[in-house]
Amino acid sequence: MLIRLLSFALFQGVGALLAAIFMRAFAPPQGSVVVASLVGALGACYFWLLWDLSRGLRVMRWLQSEETREVAVQAGLWGEFSNRIRRLLRHNERAVQQRDERLQEFLAAMQASPNGVVLLDKDFRIEWFNQSAALHFGLDARRDMEQHFANLVRDPSFAAYVAAKDFENDVLMPGRAHTSSLPVRLSVHVHPYGEGRSLLLSRDVTAVEQAEAMRRDFVANVSHEIRTPLTVLGGFVETLQSLPLNESERAHYLDLMAQQASRMQSLVSDLLTLSRLEGSPPPSTHEWVDVSMLTEQCRQEAGELSRVLWGQTHSLSFEVQGGLSLAGSSAELHSAFFNLIGNAVRYTPAGKSIRVIVSATDDGGALFAVHDQGMGIAQEHIPRLTERFYRVDRSRSRDTGGTGLGLAIVKHVVQRHGAELSITSVPGEGSHFQILFPSQRVRYQVVPSLQDALAV
Repeated sequence: MLIRLLSFALFQGVGALLAAIFMRAFAPPQGSVVVASLVGALGACYFWLLWDLSRGLRVMRWLQSEETREVAVQAGLWGEFSNRIRRLLRHNERAVQQRDERLQEFLAAMQASPNGVVLLDKDFRIEWFNQSAALHFGLDARRDMEQHFANLVRDPSFAAYVAAKDFENDVLMPGRAHTSSLPVRLSVHVHPYGEGRSLLLSRDVTAVEQAEAMRRDFVANVSHEIRTPLTVLGGFVETLQSLPLNESERAHYLDLMAQQASRMQSLVSDLLTLSRLEGSPPPSTHEWVDVSMLTEQCRQEAGELSRVLWGQTHSLSFEVQGGLSLAGSSAELHSAFFNLIGNAVRYTPAGKSIRVIVSATDDGGALFAVHDQGMGIAQEHIPRLTERFYRVDRSRSRDTGGTGLGLAIVKHVVQRHGAELSITSVPGEGSHFQILFPSQRVRYQVVPSLQDALAV
């Protein structure tokens, strides 16, 4: 401000001095010099005002333009004003840029969320949604923006939820990709915020509901499986306590009780096996199991099971390629192999053949296969065979001592060893169960024949 006053005074002084010099040179009367000096000072004052006004207009045009990198005026009050305005604009630009970056980071975080996020205005129209919400509700960013959400999601339960405006809890509804064979269930919750706006969150709870249903079914099945032999045992105990029995009758009842106790013991053993498989770390890839020894043990156990169940042995054929070893748990592999062979023995009538094949594959893997000539399995049952307690024929399974957990155990063992289980069957002709082990879990050593050994 002081420089501005000094410049104003300087202009007046210079104007008065120039006017006085001019009057002395061209107008001799001394009396007119004072008047000329005053006129010169006044003219200089107007000139300064016009010059200052032009500088102000330059600053005004600079403010009205979008280019603010260079100031319009470098010095003086208007220059200081321009510099301060430019610094303030730069500060605001940086603040806006930082807010935009934070907003983009926040939107990117919501976009990466596995839960669906939809922002709705006061009229329940869509302002923004992430990719998960697009998958949950079948939304399209170019088509559905600014559309009323309730018009796009026409579910009766959701419509009633919105109409009630009671958003304390969530609502369950089918997703856009829901089908009877592949159900998709969503949990939708609306959270009001701001001035009438709403945040809608959706979460895929299909796996949670399926797990809860499996838990309920599991508890119900275990209770049913244990209650039946317990009821039988209780009846036999009451009979032994209340009725006079001779030795043969007593022995008969005790034999039946032993069978029921054995059935419960098998059930508990399989349940413990499943629990151990689900709760233990994956089997090591550094422990190798000789497949020939493992299948030989299974062959002996299968023959014994066949005699116990049918009174005679089946035609058991084991075709095992020598020199094969598998990386993994010997106990788990034995459980999986014998469960498949045992099922073949249980469901194949006496006199029929059962064929077990173990061989190397062309890609360096290994194949374990069981072929039987049993009654076969209808195609609609095959996808569910590895479910716990799922039986095609419940009465037949109980008669042969099955617990309904064998194939579930096989599935877990196969998954833990990185293998694949496939099942094919034709009703009336038999079934084919096959486990394919990957090459990284197979070691093959060529076994010399007897003639080669003698030649050496």
